[in-house]
Amino acid sequence: MTGGYDSTKDTLDHIHAVRMCLDLCVTDLRFRQTHHDESKLHDPEKAVFDEFTPKLRGSTYGSDEYKEFLAAMKPALDHHYAHNSHHPEHFAEGVRGMSLLDVLEMLCDWKAATTRHADGDLRKSIDINQKRFGYSDDLRSILLNTAERMGWLTAPTGGDK
Repeated sequence: MTGGYDSTKDTLDHIHAVRMCLDLCVTDLRFRQTHHDESKLHDPEKAVFDEFTPKLRGSTYGSDEYKEFLAAMKPALDHHYAHNSHHPEHFAEGVRGMSLLDVLEMLCDWKAATTRHADGDLRKSIDINQKRFGYSDDLRSILLNTAERMGWLTAPTGGDK
């Protein structure tokens, strides 16, 4: 203790305040976990996803075939994007309109989506989506760092670790 001041109370107050903020984030994430993509279970989305999910499974993410499927799904996808903020298309300004919680759910969604494709690769998806959505190299690095920390990346294909 220097000069008679003991920082313990201020530090404990700070720790408590951070815990409360993190608890709000966890509550939001739990809500997202419970309600993720529920709009796909009802029309106008369900019938379209019933038809196209098997087709998408057999395609390569980002390929011309994949893009053709998305174009055919446009009305259902427009509805889906309008009701799900973890998609950049939900916002007029794309990724720049998203919150950090939206971005985290988006990354989890991308990881789960890689398991639906025989050649799914989260690292490649992050790269393809940087071009698709125009996000910065900084955000790309944050997404890759998070995926690495979570153990979601396949063996490196060059460039990044």
